[in-house]
Amino acid sequence: MSHHYSGPNFGFPKADARLDLTDLYAFPKPGDPEKSILIVNVHPSATLIGSEVTTVEPFAPDALYEVMIDTNGDAVVDISYRVSVSPSSQGVQIATVRRIEAEATAESGDRERIVIMGAPVSTGRHAQITTAGDYRLFAGWRSEPFFFDTLGAVDNLNFTGADFFADKNVCSIVLEMPNSALGSMSVGLWARVLDKQGEGWVQVERGARPQQAVFLPGDERESYLAGQPADDGRFISTFAHALEHTGGYAPDEAEAVARTLLPDILAYDPTRPASFPKNGRTLTDDAADTFIAILTNGRLKGDGVGPHADLLPDFPYLAPPHYAAE
Repeated sequence: MSHHYSGPNFGFPKADARLDLTDLYAFPKPGDPEKSILIVNVHPSATLIGSEVTTVEPFAPDALYEVMIDTNGDAVVDISYRVSVSPSSQGVQIATVRRIEAEATAESGDRERIVIMGAPVSTGRHAQITTAGDYRLFAGWRSEPFFFDTLGAVDNLNFTGADFFADKNVCSIVLEMPNSALGSMSVGLWARVLDKQGEGWVQVERGARPQQAVFLPGDERESYLAGQPADDGRFISTFAHALEHTGGYAPDEAEAVARTLLPDILAYDPTRPASFPKNGRTLTDDAADTFIAILTNGRLKGDGVGPHADLLPDFPYLAPPHYAAE
């Protein structure tokens, strides 16, 4: 899995599928190099064990979904785009996108402005798209773009080439913006999910690079998911230990590789072609093969699964869901 099922025992954070961050993508808009596409996917449509269907409601109204942007290379957020979604009313949710400047918090309105409001969330096959100035937003159910032999992975990496996600759906937040809105032309990105608890907010999920949050932190997974990239140095030894165990790395090699994986940030420069892991991530990049090769120290080159064929050439780029939730 990518970042799917990052809760205890391959479950969901707080046992709520709507809080499960699955993937982050960033790439220049096809046909318009002055704009970028950021995609945050959450809420897998099915559980891992037993494949039970999760809740129909796409997003948690008591959650915040955020893309964090580091503009100066210090692994600290400078700009974020925060998506909140209303409670469901007769099966309809409404999304709002806010742009938050550095140091503003979920409890504070400082340096905050709404860039999109009143955006309907899609629950069926029709993509409801909201345009506001230079921004466009899609939020709702889509066909899952991630591809991976997940059951082979949990079976001690015994891959069969069966794509677990081929018939699955996911809830997507697709945001189109001008490159200038990123704050600089070379940025670091990560996504996170905050859950409302009492009068405040608690970070229950975060990630950028695929898969490592599921396979590497071990007993420190909750601390890792609740942490910030600037503090990721404290997880180097944990990552190194997992790499030694799974990949047979020597201790010094394992530590060196762990340092290349942390801080957990996705580098992105919109002036260059996107290609994971060096620059952003497209919907067809085989991030799973990249990680599996690192995890196993080259013993395995991949899982034998390739990109999905139902991707769209235009916004929102992800295909309609395999079944309508409405």
